[in-house]
Amino acid sequence: MLRWYQMKLASRPLLTQSITTAVLFATGDTMAQQLVEKKGLRNHDLARSGRMALYGGAIFGPAATTWFKFLQNKVILKNKNTEILARVACDQGIFAGTNLFVFLSSMAIMEGTSPKEKLEKSYWTALTKNWMVWPFVQAINFKLVPLHHRVLVVNVVSLGWNCYLSYLNSQ
Repeated sequence: MLRWYQMKLASRPLLTQSITTAVLFATGDTMAQQLVEKKGLRNHDLARSGRMALYGGAIFGPAATTWFKFLQNKVILKNKNTEILARVACDQGIFAGTNLFVFLSSMAIMEGTSPKEKLEKSYWTALTKNWMVWPFVQAINFKLVPLHHRVLVVNVVSLGWNCYLSYLNSQ
């Protein structure tokens, strides 16, 4: 299975990472609904899981893939530890806030609710929680993980994060 995934990453990296992201975003939502909210299979909101999959595959997967490549190619410093810190600072200072803004706005639009209200209600809470988790994860990711696996690492850690985001978004 890993060999197959490696071949797909090599031949179609953006598509492979987008599909992987879609599946794992939907999985995070399913975890939120079943493990946190305890909705049960009868009350599972498939449309909500679908919205998460759509966001993950169409927006986050391509954006993260492109972003990590940009950081790898443009944030280059002589001192490698300083380089990692600079990449984490860029990631958290630019990408994290933008991604949360786009996530909450697009969810509100797909749900037929007000993006402005959703952002006012949830943005700063989500962003401050983000800063408690992701700088550490990304420092390890940028230091130890090859570029072509970074989105996968983020997606695996995101199972819990997306569970949280989906829960926050549904409130």
